[in-house]
Amino acid sequence: MKKIMKKSILAVSLAGLFVSAAFSQGRFDDVEVKAQAVGGSVHMLVGAGGNVGVSAGPDGILIIDDQYADLAEKIAVSLADISKEQTRYVINTHFHGDHTGSNAFFSKHKEATIFAHENVRVRLSAGEETDPAMLPVVTYEKGVKFHMNGETVHVFHLPNAHTDGDSAVWFEQPDVLHTGDLFFKDWFPFIDLDSGGSVVGYIAASETLLGMIDDDTKVIPGHGALANKADYTRFVDMLKATYAYVQAKKTAGMSEDDLVAAGLEKEWKSWSWNFITEERWIRTLYK
Repeated sequence: MKKIMKKSILAVSLAGLFVSAAFSQGRFDDVEVKAQAVGGSVHMLVGAGGNVGVSAGPDGILIIDDQYADLAEKIAVSLADISKEQTRYVINTHFHGDHTGSNAFFSKHKEATIFAHENVRVRLSAGEETDPAMLPVVTYEKGVKFHMNGETVHVFHLPNAHTDGDSAVWFEQPDVLHTGDLFFKDWFPFIDLDSGGSVVGYIAASETLLGMIDDDTKVIPGHGALANKADYTRFVDMLKATYAYVQAKKTAGMSEDDLVAAGLEKEWKSWSWNFITEERWIRTLYK
């Protein structure tokens, strides 16, 4: 039952990417933003939407992603429980609203500087009602490095994976990796094919990140519980196995609809959830 509830909560969160703000009012009234210590200066905030990474210490607060706009004040309260220092920096792992929704709040009310890959700014700027305050102020092509709270924070771009503007963040000293949406723990991922994402690029990016870590690395996924290398390995194995299966059937002449009707092999059934069902994952892989 807990597993079903967690999948339902995540489905509501991600479905909000495509729901007008007019329908969002009150959706998050009952959401709690909870903090979990990870290692060194690093914490993880869980609420609705993408997991928030936090570096908190004497040099101030840096956060990775900031969920939905309606949760901004709850996030700020949770951060204040961790540290009374100023929130100085926000890093966006990509442009989706469940990761960038509170940008304007932290920019306006906390005077935080927003960093992201240059394509994140391009895509956010394309919105008709985009508040300029939510746009990244500092953009990069390949990456950027922070030195704060006694730690080195590496931010680097991975091309054409979940979107065309993905970044991952590695906290070197405590050995903590925030993957953004290049990892959905125990679930089929959402790959935004309409925004520069690709299945091949997603697999390549995930393998790159997996090759950077070891058994001691703690992994903050874009969605799901705090993880480790074994969890990420299982995820990447699923990606490669299901992709190979679908492509083999496609090459053999099976249509997309027939493949959906046949389904995946039984071992992958449990990865389906409300937002990315087995059918949607098959159609993504087929395309």
